[in-house]
Amino acid sequence: MIKGLRGATIWSEDLNNLLPFYRDLLGLPVMVQIPGFAVLGAAGGPTLAVGTHSAVRGRNADPARHMVGLASDDVDSDWKRLMAAGVEFIETPTNYGQLRIATLKDPEGNLVQLLQPITG
Repeated sequence: MIKGLRGATIWSEDLNNLLPFYRDLLGLPVMVQIPGFAVLGAAGGPTLAVGTHSAVRGRNADPARHMVGLASDDVDSDWKRLMAAGVEFIETPTNYGQLRIATLKDPEGNLVQLLQPITG
């Protein structure tokens, strides 16, 4: 029986194009790292893997096809910090129903959303 999301993977021509962005700039902890592949996240929770794949070349030509959603406890603060670091956002923090969302591009053009539940 399928029970839900365990993780997702973003492939690259070179792991080193993506790993510093997700690990150092976004702050995702590395659970496992082997040559050409890393798994980011906390033990027992959903993970995001990044890795080198021989069939991937250059930037993502269709970045809206999939989006990775990352939990944030303060989308506005994360947006300000990442903007100051030069990260390209395609959408500033915006409320959608019960979520506050900001959408950015990683170094290869993949779309990433920062998601914060709206309480109250």
